[in-house]
Amino acid sequence: MAALPFSDREFKKISDLMYEAVGLSYNDSKKSLIHSRLSSRIQKLGLEGFADYIAILEDESEAVEFQLAVDLLTTNETYFFREPKHYDLLQNELGKLGNRAHISVWSAAASFGDEAFSTAMLMSDMQMMGRIGPDWSILATDISHRALLSAKEAVYPADRLRAVSPERLRRYCLRGEGEAEGQVQLQDKLRARVQFGQLNLCKPFDGLGPFDVIFLRNVLIYFDPPTKTEVVDRVLTALKPGGLFFLGTAEGRVPCNTPISTVIPGAFRKAS
Repeated sequence: MAALPFSDREFKKISDLMYEAVGLSYNDSKKSLIHSRLSSRIQKLGLEGFADYIAILEDESEAVEFQLAVDLLTTNETYFFREPKHYDLLQNELGKLGNRAHISVWSAAASFGDEAFSTAMLMSDMQMMGRIGPDWSILATDISHRALLSAKEAVYPADRLRAVSPERLRRYCLRGEGEAEGQVQLQDKLRARVQFGQLNLCKPFDGLGPFDVIFLRNVLIYFDPPTKTEVVDRVLTALKPGGLFFLGTAEGRVPCNTPISTVIPGAFRKAS
């Protein structure tokens, strides 16, 4: 099937729509990404081209289709225990908290739940060893409704759990058989530890936190510099003084007005 034409004007219109609605920022180098991510959807809908799809995105009654477009443009690769040094640090820091009243963690760009459930495995193990108490919770939020629905099902291709130890696989996972071979479902006892909710980080939010730990990994790539600063400062308001804050290692130090200090690459501590 021939590639759909995609003009600079159409690219700018979609970029502007995404920025105004959810803060996503796309420079000229992302034109081919938007074209590849949306072309199949346009063809599936039987539309003539990008102009017709833009008309749908501009129609306020087509909120479901707009959300689907956001999903297509923000889905990235994820897997369990990505950046293992972060989890090593997390384990050491949580051990210092011990059996205190409550420990709370926020996975603020949770995608399909790999990060949140990795954290739940670690914390469940620590509870079992008596290193933390039973009163802990994990909140996982994302802008993508589709990703959250998938996360709640907690069914993953086995390869996504390639960094999970055999002991944890036995303790927390059910391997699929027959038609489900090659898939893994997390056990209910682990799923019950993670609460999911939809949240746009570019909009003000109230009532979250305070958290002992916040993950905000591999999402800032979608934002322009001013939005990055706004998002980081907004998220850090929900972190306790002295709490841990994680970014993707490759993202480096993100400018923010909130005082934080580097612990290891991609991990920061909020000033007390």
